Amino acid sequence: MKSPTAFEEALAQLNDGHQEGDFNGHRWGATVHRSKDGRRVWLFAEELGGREIVSFNLYRTNDSGSVLKTCEMSSEKVVEFVLHFRPDA
Repeated sequence: MKSPTAFEEALAQLNDGHQEGDFNGHRWGATVHRSKDGRRVWLFAEELGGREIVSFNLYRTNDSGSVLKTCEMSSEKVVEFVLHFRPDA
């Protein structure tokens, strides 16, 4: 992922810290943390009152652009969440 993607653009719109919002008609809580140098973004989200989670690290490297490392789930699930999660105003 050398050039910005819809995924990275959507991720950039999420604030650092904890936020609640909607994903696919369900309430979710999500926490985003960015490293001080901006080279790592960590996200952990969980369905409130449910069992689903989303968790990943996005690393920005000089050589290969961005590298997405999911935590025991498909990258498709992660991308879908970031693209469609709507934080509360």
